[in-house]
Amino acid sequence: MTTAARQIATGNEGLDAILRGGLPAKRLYLLEGAPGSGKTTLSLQFLRSGQQAGEKTLYITLSETAEELAVVAASHDWSIDDFSVFELSAMEDVFGDDRQQSVLHPWEMELGETIKLIQAQVERINPTRVVFDSLSEMRLLAQDSLRYRRQILGLKQFFAGRDTTVILVDDMSGSADGSDAHLHSLCHGVITLERLTLDFGAARRRLQVQKLRGVDFIAGYHDFTIQKGGLDIYPRLVAADHHDAYVGEPVGSNVAELDALLTGGPLRGTSTLLTGPAGTGKTTIALQYVHASCERGERATIYEFDERVGTLALRAKAFGLDIQAHIDSGCLTIHQIDPAELSPGEFATRVRREVEERGARMIVIDSLNGYLAAMPQEQQLILQMHELLSYLSQKGVVTFLINPQQGLLGSMASNLNISYVADAVIMLRFFEANGRIRKAISVIKNRAGAHEDAIREFRIDAKGVRVGEPLTAFKGVLTGTPEYTGNREPLMEDR
Repeated sequence: MTTAARQIATGNEGLDAILRGGLPAKRLYLLEGAPGSGKTTLSLQFLRSGQQAGEKTLYITLSETAEELAVVAASHDWSIDDFSVFELSAMEDVFGDDRQQSVLHPWEMELGETIKLIQAQVERINPTRVVFDSLSEMRLLAQDSLRYRRQILGLKQFFAGRDTTVILVDDMSGSADGSDAHLHSLCHGVITLERLTLDFGAARRRLQVQKLRGVDFIAGYHDFTIQKGGLDIYPRLVAADHHDAYVGEPVGSNVAELDALLTGGPLRGTSTLLTGPAGTGKTTIALQYVHASCERGERATIYEFDERVGTLALRAKAFGLDIQAHIDSGCLTIHQIDPAELSPGEFATRVRREVEERGARMIVIDSLNGYLAAMPQEQQLILQMHELLSYLSQKGVVTFLINPQQGLLGSMASNLNISYVADAVIMLRFFEANGRIRKAISVIKNRAGAHEDAIREFRIDAKGVRVGEPLTAFKGVLTGTPEYTGNREPLMEDR
């Protein structure tokens, strides 16, 4: 009866989370990816983790010199002096100039001698962690696919009886489609790194654990970036893995008429979609709730895709909301987001860190159009947003999503069908009455409970956010440009 192998840390917190703790020890793994995808950096993190734990480590490089490896390490403020490095260029003295004169084919001698030198180096150092970089050089030396696979199998058998965890690095140049099914079957686990070049913006990188025997890892693609200090991997969010007990009480805005629309305000653990044309006050309503949250001492976070943070603070102050004071106190954090530089996985991880590390109880995403620009595939965007909202719901966080509609007047549409995901939908509209353009507010749906079905006038001025009496006499509501035909008494005037 065999027991499960102990797991060792990879040196990367995100990857360890995906692997549910790390790699099973004493196994052979394949780390594959195109040049520039981050294989060398992740390999160095793996060895540094072992070195910091007091283990002996060895980096076997057949494709790079020790100097080139040192440059990569130095870019992260690391040093390769902490572990042993064996490089192919050192073999020139072993072969000498006579190797081309042998009656044997040069590749036969080179490959055999290479394997022998590698085994001798391993036996001399007796490391517990080994990185073999890269298999493409082995293919060139072998010349023949059958001979190459035999040598890989021989390496696996050589390491099988040792207390050694081995990572084989491959640049996926072995076949036309970049994959090697036989190599995959030989290894205990396969990790693939990808680098995707978009039409605009920075290149996107993602990671996938294709297989890992005996480990219930998080499957699928995981976005990552290469930062100073290594790979910053963002595990794919699985909402079902996160749940906190909370009371689903209503959260007020300090504007009684506004809260009355949702029978006291949105409940904790729910998401509210604010939709309508530009200029109707969607962001200001969200700011009203954020301001009230900070007044209660509850932390809030705004992710601003569209508007500049400075402009937002000045505009809020003009409406009587001094959010700068809450920013200075640390209760409110506003993150300016550049969609061209952000992947959805990184955004979801940022939100998680705000909730779990900073304790944010209210999240505002302004706007979903900006978030859409961060990811061209709309279907995947909806799925990822659904998972993110499910996670926030599990944590009892109140979420506001701002979704501008296209156009100002007439029949307006949204390029993002997100309304079915949100728990509540508040719609804002322009309407005409007595020769003036006014704003109306109404609640379209509220899964969390009852809501008011009336259309009310809505104003934002120096007195702040104000909601008027229900307006009953409208014409042309379904055209998108309703006209009020009733009497003037319910209308909000300051004359």
